[in-house]
Amino acid sequence: MEGAWDIAFLLFQVWLSIVVGLIVLPAMFGVSLGFTDIYIKVLVKTLERYDHSFLSISDHIFLLLYLVSFQIHNVFSGIIEKDDGSMEEEIGELRRSHPKNLAGGDFTLCDAFYFCKKGIENIVEDQVTQRFTSEELASWNLLTRTNNNFRYISVRLTIIWGLGVFIRYCILLPLRITLAVIGLSWLVIGTTLVGLLPTSNAKNWLSDLVHITCYRICARALSATIHYHNKENRPKKGGICVANHTSPIDIVILANDGCYAMVGQVHGGLMGVIQRSMVRSCPHVWFERSEMKDRHAAAKRLKDHIDDKTKLPILIFPEGTCINNTSVMMFKKGSFEIGGTIYPVAIKYDPQFGDAFWNSAKYNMVSYILRMMTSWAIVCNVWYLPPMTRQDGEDAVHFANRVKSAIAQQGGLVDLSWDGGLKREKVKESFKEEQQKMYSSMIVGLDCHEASEGPV
Repeated sequence: MEGAWDIAFLLFQVWLSIVVGLIVLPAMFGVSLGFTDIYIKVLVKTLERYDHSFLSISDHIFLLLYLVSFQIHNVFSGIIEKDDGSMEEEIGELRRSHPKNLAGGDFTLCDAFYFCKKGIENIVEDQVTQRFTSEELASWNLLTRTNNNFRYISVRLTIIWGLGVFIRYCILLPLRITLAVIGLSWLVIGTTLVGLLPTSNAKNWLSDLVHITCYRICARALSATIHYHNKENRPKKGGICVANHTSPIDIVILANDGCYAMVGQVHGGLMGVIQRSMVRSCPHVWFERSEMKDRHAAAKRLKDHIDDKTKLPILIFPEGTCINNTSVMMFKKGSFEIGGTIYPVAIKYDPQFGDAFWNSAKYNMVSYILRMMTSWAIVCNVWYLPPMTRQDGEDAVHFANRVKSAIAQQGGLVDLSWDGGLKREKVKESFKEEQQKMYSSMIVGLDCHEASEGPV
């Protein structure tokens, strides 16, 4: 029995030595030995080969029938084609097509068709609900067997999928858990020790070193391949970094290339331990739940932080919730009211290797992290956009929308004005009132934009 324990301890030592020597230490110094790049290239080749070579004749017939049915579905879905025009333009078009109806600013019965059409469009496919479901893939990535259309394609694919399960759960998962434990332990221990030092430039330097090395190890725990673009625009001290939000790992992705002061609510449990250790070495901004509801108190703390040009840039996700990597939804205006320079960042994940979106209504944090650690990899692009400041006469809402549009355009994301809070809440009455005001203003002969500038 003692001999078995000795062998197990020896294997553990060998395993830990390999992990520390070949992954942890290079990650801490920002060096890559190229294992992840080779792994990604093998994955790409494997998935490409699956697309072209793994299907038998019967499989091709099956896929052909599936594609035909898909095209038929698209044809019928296209009966309702959404227009990008304003309410005034679309109702005006309806009135021109019905010359017998009254013209001018009076009510006409055909106006009701506009609201019926919009209602049916949103019942068939509304812009909000589909942003909180996983992004659809062009082809299967061998990660799941829940799609009934592809469950029994061929024996060969089932074998390949089973081999993938073994690799992901028996090799990659233990490795990634080991790296995550090392990274988080280093964060807690390192920041606690640095927090004992007196305030000085040396303490700030050590704090930055501990944080960035921790996030680099955690990035290895996700097999993350991150492509950073336009690094000359990276956020600077005393500024605010705002980014679109897909996943909690957005923090790891961004902090892997630079240090930030985090903003968030105070938590208990393991997360609370990490927060308390982090704040000892770096001025992160953690809010109590009651303080989060006090906008003035929250704004004051954030403003005091950015007024100190020696402090790290604040990292904020103005959407307030995770969106499924296809769109950018409404930015809360609070981050844009406190002044300072805004550094926009666009993040776009490659869904071919793993779904980074956190559907918090479906998965808790533990389940989500398990899904991330059993995916093939996390591959994403990060674009640093030129810094932006509030223009003369521009209010916080318009400034937020301008920043949001820049992020959406750079990341190839759909720019939506809807509030991400609709993920859990009903549509606000103010949204309905805005539409009513726009229509009533048109009826009485006012410009729609005079009555409303859109939802806030």
